[in-house]
Amino acid sequence: MEQSKRQHVIGDEHMGYSYELLAKSRFSSVEPTIVHVTPKDQNVRHDPYTHTEDEFIYILQGTIELFYDDDTYEMSQGDTAYFKGSKPHLFVPVDNIGAKVLTIFIENP
Repeated sequence: MEQSKRQHVIGDEHMGYSYELLAKSRFSSVEPTIVHVTPKDQNVRHDPYTHTEDEFIYILQGTIELFYDDDTYEMSQGDTAYFKGSKPHLFVPVDNIGAKVLTIFIENP
């Protein structure tokens, strides 16, 4: 789908991020999304998320801390991770610049 037809950034920055769905297809369960991580001083979310899909992330811009299953990983531009969405996780900005993260949700068979 070309950029002009994509949904604009949606979500509430107070939940820690907003996002832009890049593609959705009835032929695939893969959903690539750009997550805009809220700058540190605006981020009020501290509770982790869980969901049924596995998740692949690629840091496009900025630096985050990925809290995953009781561990913390600092991730910067170019870093990647693949993890089970069913385990508690949260992207937390390390500064007031925020970050952009390409996220791909992959449904489990």
